[in-house]
Amino acid sequence: MSPPTADWIMFDDNFYYRRQEIYTMLWKRIDLFKYMTAVAPFGGPLALVRDDSKLFPLQRHQPVKPSIYLYTSSGKLMETIQWDKGRIVGMGWTDTEQLLCVLEDGTVRMYNILGEYTQFSLFIKGAKDSRIIEVQMWGTGLVALTGNFQLIAVTNFDEPLPLFLADTGINEPPHSWTVIPPKYTLSRHVEVLMAVRSTILVVDATEAREESLQQGPFKKMAVSPDGKYLALFTAEGRVWVVSTDFQQNITGLSMKMNVPPLQLVWCGSDSVVLYWDRVIIIVGLNGSGTKFSYDEALFLVSEIDGVRIIGSEKCEFLQRVPDVTESIFKIGSTAPAAMLYDALDHFEKKSPKADEIIRSIRLELSDAVEACIEAAGYENSHQYQHLLLKAASFGKSFLEIHNADSFVEMCKVLRVLNAVRYYEIGIPLTYVQYQRLTPEALVDRLINRHQYLLAIRICEYLKMRTDRILIHWACSKIKKSNDDEDTICRMVVEKLANKPGLSYSEIAKTAHRAGQSKLATMLLDYEPRAGDQVPLLMSMQEDELALIKAIESGDTDLVFHVLLHLKRKLALPEFLRIVHNKQLACNLLESYCKQEDTEMLNDFYYQDDRHFDRANLLLMESFQLKDNIERVNKIKASLRLYQDDKEHTFEAKAVEESIKLLQTQVQLEKDYAQPFTGLSISSTVYKLITINQSNRATKVRGDFKMPDKRFWWIKLRALVEIRDWDGVATLAKSKKSPIGYEPFVEECVKAMQFKEAAKYILKCDAHLRAGLFLKIEAYQEAGEQAFAQKDLDTLREIRDKCPNAVIQGQIDGYITQLTSSR
Repeated sequence: MSPPTADWIMFDDNFYYRRQEIYTMLWKRIDLFKYMTAVAPFGGPLALVRDDSKLFPLQRHQPVKPSIYLYTSSGKLMETIQWDKGRIVGMGWTDTEQLLCVLEDGTVRMYNILGEYTQFSLFIKGAKDSRIIEVQMWGTGLVALTGNFQLIAVTNFDEPLPLFLADTGINEPPHSWTVIPPKYTLSRHVEVLMAVRSTILVVDATEAREESLQQGPFKKMAVSPDGKYLALFTAEGRVWVVSTDFQQNITGLSMKMNVPPLQLVWCGSDSVVLYWDRVIIIVGLNGSGTKFSYDEALFLVSEIDGVRIIGSEKCEFLQRVPDVTESIFKIGSTAPAAMLYDALDHFEKKSPKADEIIRSIRLELSDAVEACIEAAGYENSHQYQHLLLKAASFGKSFLEIHNADSFVEMCKVLRVLNAVRYYEIGIPLTYVQYQRLTPEALVDRLINRHQYLLAIRICEYLKMRTDRILIHWACSKIKKSNDDEDTICRMVVEKLANKPGLSYSEIAKTAHRAGQSKLATMLLDYEPRAGDQVPLLMSMQEDELALIKAIESGDTDLVFHVLLHLKRKLALPEFLRIVHNKQLACNLLESYCKQEDTEMLNDFYYQDDRHFDRANLLLMESFQLKDNIERVNKIKASLRLYQDDKEHTFEAKAVEESIKLLQTQVQLEKDYAQPFTGLSISSTVYKLITINQSNRATKVRGDFKMPDKRFWWIKLRALVEIRDWDGVATLAKSKKSPIGYEPFVEECVKAMQFKEAAKYILKCDAHLRAGLFLKIEAYQEAGEQAFAQKDLDTLREIRDKCPNAVIQGQIDGYITQLTSSR
């Protein structure tokens, strides 16, 4: 192994940088100078397309039409996209590793790594009065500069909505320009920095303002990965770093050359890297600098912790040496972690000095262990990872109490990082980038590359769910397989059989989009969640199956959703045919129609041969009608339905009488100009008596065969209501009362007519008379009746209630006689 400090470069005795080779490129020697290049951050892929702004002789076997080549960072070809869509003015990558190609006409194409694309336009329809001349991108958006120097921003690629920023007011191209992503601005909106004249113009959605600068013109500019600093290259050949709010002057350094660099990028947030043809210069924030020379064209990619240097033969990573790494490997270091690392070397050589070193750092041993663990994460070399972790393990064995979680976690992280750094995969993630990216996002990137096996192993190793990996694999299989639908379904189901709860809806949706509706239906049979299964079946026009699955789920809301969808979509006969014989659906439809659509309910009953329910519905509807003729017709229709069913003769008879009653009431209304419709027979008779139409009431009573008892009760109450006491007396004398005479007394008492009540008490049964006389306060008569019935208790009650002393004396005499006789 070469010494860990072999590739270190010192900056002003304060800190070090290191340039490590990551890969020897797998591609055949490629001159990057001939290509427009875009590289995704976080170890992402490269996109190359021939730069049509440069003239080169056509090589043998070179296609006339350009192609976009997608490579891994190790130079392995991933995909070739044939290009004939127009001139590309800018390329870049999103946070989800989709390649953006912005065309001169404003079209933006978004390609995934497999060459599949979607597109949108930067211009509003009918407003293509200009062209795109330049574009700047970040992970979730872009800003385009038009030929008339307007700025168009898109800040969300999921819902691309082009927005014109404030008018720049310039009439010539800026010297250079860049953007500050929304997450780094105070307003949380994208800001554009444009170098115009000797100053910088800051443009957002509402305004364009000039900063008070005179150091320009600025030929190149770049914003640091954390959005805090802005690096500028002036026309005088000076590198100047300021804060993005232009309130702090960080550093400046003269390059002694006026030619602007081909690239100006940030190395983390610690320094600025400038690239001229085959020359790289690093400028630190303290004003120090150093220089590298190359014999090939390069492309620089700014990362959050360094710079990836892509060349035709190799890929390198330039970064500031982490403090913990420097403290361990720096020559002459006496840091506890460095001494622990040295102690391991002596221990392996069986030197007693190992024990001596451990004793000397006993108090700092725990910190030294943690430092070695952290330093292992910053190493690309497997050997140094192993040695540092071994040193940490060695030091940990001398500690009585030490939490090993960080050691275990680092071992896991390094195993994952080493797997994805392998040249066949080609994702050179660093430990810092992995922490920022998260394991979930890394797995998503492997899925997009179709590295399913590695993705599954990483998920299993990190105890993460593998559902989305298997779903993506199944969708890809469906898109590319030439097997028949039964074979594909069996293959997919067998592979996913041991994953309970996994959703098949996305897989089925992919099959449906691919024109394999049968396969989609077959796959949906395995979908465990009806809420995902049913909507997809509806979109596939599998209406009846969707209803069946919704019913099987037992979710009434879902059944209602399907029913309403089918009601809107299908003709009524077809809709009712599908619902037929599905009990839950029928019940829910019936419940819905009773509240919202009685007309459909009638059709539903008719289709289902439910004559009795249909008759009930017609009868209920008749109650809502105001026109009596229409009401009679509606009731007659219900009567015919009742008469068709021999089991409902009672209902038929009742409806027949209701028709007769309604017709009678209609005639009464004509004769007496009084409202009668809607009243019962009893109420009709009662009302006739109260309007002095007793003869007509008697006729109605006869027509509807009203029992004598009911008629007497109704007539008695009606006569009392109108205070027709003669009529009451006439009724009582007409014949023997079928209801007795006590009701006559009670009704008169209620009307506070005690004298009238007294007329009927003696006609009542003897045992009731005393109590009735007591109710009308006829105490003497009450006493006489009680004495006659020898009712001692009632006599005492009368004695207590009677206010007259003379009568009390008579009652006392009655009580004495009854008592002595016993």
